[in-house]
Amino acid sequence: MKNITRFLLVTASAVLMAVNINTFVHIGGLLPGGFSGITLLLQEVFKTYLNINLPYSVVYWAMNLVPAAFCFKYVGKKFTLYSLWVVILSGLLTDIIPGLDITQDVLLCTVFGGIVNGAAVCLALFAGATTGGTDFISIIVSEKTGKSIWNYIFIGNCCVLVIFGLLFGWNRALYSIIFQYVSTQILNLLYKRYQKSTLLIVSNKPNEIVDAVRQTVNHDATIFTGEGGYSKQQRKMIYTVVSSDEEGKVIHAIKYVDPNAFVNILQTKVIKGNFFMKKND
Repeated sequence: MKNITRFLLVTASAVLMAVNINTFVHIGGLLPGGFSGITLLLQEVFKTYLNINLPYSVVYWAMNLVPAAFCFKYVGKKFTLYSLWVVILSGLLTDIIPGLDITQDVLLCTVFGGIVNGAAVCLALFAGATTGGTDFISIIVSEKTGKSIWNYIFIGNCCVLVIFGLLFGWNRALYSIIFQYVSTQILNLLYKRYQKSTLLIVSNKPNEIVDAVRQTVNHDATIFTGEGGYSKQQRKMIYTVVSSDEEGKVIHAIKYVDPNAFVNILQTKVIKGNFFMKKND
């Protein structure tokens, strides 16, 4: 059942990406991020200056071969195979399916195209895959460092857009930067695997809560002894750090053990030291 759900998610991601390119991206004359944007840029360059129509799928597939090989070796085999399915299907569908005539307004195409693009990428990430291209690169770096680099990918995409602006006009390039910014914010909002949360828990059942955290997400915790400022009674505080996408599961487990537990959740910017993170398969 898990594999079926995973397959359906990555398939939906590929379909959504292709529909978005043929609808909002083409109508708005935009350039999306990553290898899909570079592919569209090459298509336009060859068509404008050499009068050659390059097929989207072939160029897009070729560009993904090298990063896919690195992901297969360093990240995970199933992860890479599901990602390649997204790359193959989205490339093929972009060449064959028609776009939807939703709006001709460039600003609406920019904003909603960015939202749809971010959602498509998130669907693949939720399934333990990527949409290929720079996503492969970002996952490799994130797996090695434990940090999210989506904002750095955005900066790299902006460099490509400078070339796009010089060749085809700055209006389209500037709208494309908005498109990519919206897409990046959707990613940061929805996908939190590489973001960390610090939990400070005050409870009379510290050992049980530590066991619950360990069983739920395989993280350990530290127990501190303190004194209640009002009651002057001894209190136990449990300190632990978890991935932000695991936060909900951990809170549910804590409240199941001690419904009266007081939990303070803090966003953690940087962690130095050992931190367990489930590997991609």
